[in-house]
Amino acid sequence: MKEQPLRTSVIGSYPFPGWLEFSAQHLDQFGRADLTEMQDDAAMVAIQDQIAAGLDVITDGEQTRFDFNLSFYGFLEGIALEPASPRRFGPPAHDQRGKHEIIGELKAPRGLGAVEEFQRLKRLAGGSGKRLKVSVPGPYTLSGRLAPNAQYADRYAITEALLPLVRQEIADLVEAGAEEICVDEPSMSCYGFREDTRRFVDIFNRTVESGYGRARICTHLCFGNFKGHPVGYRKYAPLFPAFLDLHCDEVHVEMANREYAELEIIGEIAKRTDVAVGVIDVKSYYIETPDNVADAVRACLKHAPADRLVFAPDCGLSQTARWAAKQKLANMVAGVAKVRGEL
Repeated sequence: MKEQPLRTSVIGSYPFPGWLEFSAQHLDQFGRADLTEMQDDAAMVAIQDQIAAGLDVITDGEQTRFDFNLSFYGFLEGIALEPASPRRFGPPAHDQRGKHEIIGELKAPRGLGAVEEFQRLKRLAGGSGKRLKVSVPGPYTLSGRLAPNAQYADRYAITEALLPLVRQEIADLVEAGAEEICVDEPSMSCYGFREDTRRFVDIFNRTVESGYGRARICTHLCFGNFKGHPVGYRKYAPLFPAFLDLHCDEVHVEMANREYAELEIIGEIAKRTDVAVGVIDVKSYYIETPDNVADAVRACLKHAPADRLVFAPDCGLSQTARWAAKQKLANMVAGVAKVRGEL
């Protein structure tokens, strides 16, 4: 972003306060007004933590996505929510999340909920002077927890059914005044090594055509972070050069957890678009110092110009304890500021 080189951002999610975790397990004890108050309070906690860290770009921390009926699948018609984890015991992993059954035509007559989240963010943080970002899942990633059936034969058929729903959500976000929209497609980066990457690019570009050129479109490409564990084949090389044709203004890549392997790829991305580099390892409880971050920023500047670089955690912070997330973000901002002062 030429007017704000080396800006600092986040991906989307932020740790829940402990009281929210507890409340989410007892939603039946709250009234509608109580829930609205809870949502505002939780979003404000995340907003204030990000402002205190000094970030240039903030989100609502995705604080209201804490229950099925407040998540994307809860907005979909034509599915039966999977009632229980397929594996409840043993180490936490991705296979503990089952697939929802499709029982009818996939529709989202109320949208996917992101517009309401953005409106809340704008109401609570619109006067902060910060850039506001809202995220939505891409249709390929969203399709991952839906089981194919006779009507939707495979994951790509499900993706095509979801694509117009996400595209409409992006259009509605633009109409609501959203200036920065992150379309999360980690499933594309996780499985790009074995799938047709050109097909992925086509899916992504058709999804964002309702917002590309009208808002800053970002995408987050990582290798999974469920309970602090990745799931994909952790190499970006198979995605390129195809992914250079994604219609977006910012591509985010996970680097810190991968010891900055393939850092040179940011140079190729920066020739086409801004590149956000993950310099905070959300899977580790080592708290990066400002000097650690500054060294990473200087390494990035060897491959890409300052006005193309954005710095963020590797992924959303929802799987990281709040005390660690707060310090990691503060140190990230301090480290970036140190190098910004050297330019």
